[in-house]
Amino acid sequence: MKPGDPEIERKARELYDVVVVGSGPAGSTAALYASRGKLRTLVLDKAPGAGALALTAKIANYPGVRGAPSGAELLKIMRLQALDFGAVFIQLPVQGVFLEADEKEIFTPEAVFHTRSLIVATGALERAQRLPGEEKFLGRGVSYCATCDGAFHEGREVVVVGDTEEAVEEAQFLAKHASRVTVLVPGKRILGPHADLPSSPRVEYLFQHRVVEILGDSRVEGVKAENPHGQEVFFPASGVFVYLSGTRPSVEFLHNVLPTTPEGYLVADEEMQTPVAGVFAAGDVRRPSVKQAVVAAADGAIAAMAADRFLHRRGKLVAQR
Repeated sequence: MKPGDPEIERKARELYDVVVVGSGPAGSTAALYASRGKLRTLVLDKAPGAGALALTAKIANYPGVRGAPSGAELLKIMRLQALDFGAVFIQLPVQGVFLEADEKEIFTPEAVFHTRSLIVATGALERAQRLPGEEKFLGRGVSYCATCDGAFHEGREVVVVGDTEEAVEEAQFLAKHASRVTVLVPGKRILGPHADLPSSPRVEYLFQHRVVEILGDSRVEGVKAENPHGQEVFFPASGVFVYLSGTRPSVEFLHNVLPTTPEGYLVADEEMQTPVAGVFAAGDVRRPSVKQAVVAAADGAIAAMAADRFLHRRGKLVAQR
């Protein structure tokens, strides 16, 4: 189910047992275990093809899967398994959450969803090195969430820096508010299995443009970039939205309502329970000892079983067989 589907409004009237945010290996596995455990399960993901696994060309070491499927192919299998047991998947960005009541609220641009428990499995998308000026202007024009901050740039020019499908999705959203959206792609293509570029009069894609620096005084005023010919070009902008591939925990939509480590990872115990009752974290959004799809999937399974235990007020996990 995608944005604009009239069925979304009907789905939003239901009370879910579990809402999973993110449909990578952790989120899809959590949805599989939760739905197979007869929990009413909803999965929300704004860009299903933009995660670390989805961008991987070949996976040759996932247990039980012979050959070397692409990450996108492996994820499709996981999602179909969850769908077979009744999980509902909707492609929508989450803009915020309210977690202070037994019935938690999940806010999206098209509807508010209600759930008795929440599993955060949005993965990690940070790079090892930030763009010059990115940290300086974070919160003052630099953002990682167009659906959260796009409206602040109504009628203005903005720049998207990215090479992922998420960059494409968010550029289209920004075009609803900004007068012009310039997408600076450092390489020759957008990464991902479905890297089609939708046509929009307000969005321009410039490939092989490397950001030299984000400029401004107290707030972002523009971006200096190097074009394919080695020439520096200035792009005026009131906002810069960064969607480059990498490994930063993707938790901006939570707006700091859950505790994090100094590195930005969600705090969770061995059963994926965060300090907020009924809220769980799985996969690379918390700090695993190793970052592998199979480890993220294991986190998702544990989180789903822990959510089941929470909902049924059991004292210990009950394994599915």
